Amino acid sequence: MSAKYILGSLLGSLAIAYIGDNLIADQKIFGGTTPKTVSSKEWLIETDKKFQAWPRTAGPPVVMNPISRQNFIVKSSLDQ
Repeated sequence: MSAKYILGSLLGSLAIAYIGDNLIADQKIFGGTTPKTVSSKEWLIETDKKFQAWPRTAGPPVVMNPISRQNFIVKSSLDQ
């Protein structure tokens, strides 16, 4: 009996959270624009080049963003 109330409230709160996130982040109801650093592919390429060009002075290669790399291999995003 109480499971239906728990499940219903969970689904309702998820729906409210999604709608709020969509209104604020995507539709920008409070104004503002998406910065060029997020929307520009050229900016991403130049930033990746900069990170790959940093000197590594100690230890194994350092991965600046391990989430975007597979198996923690340092490689340029242009190779993918």
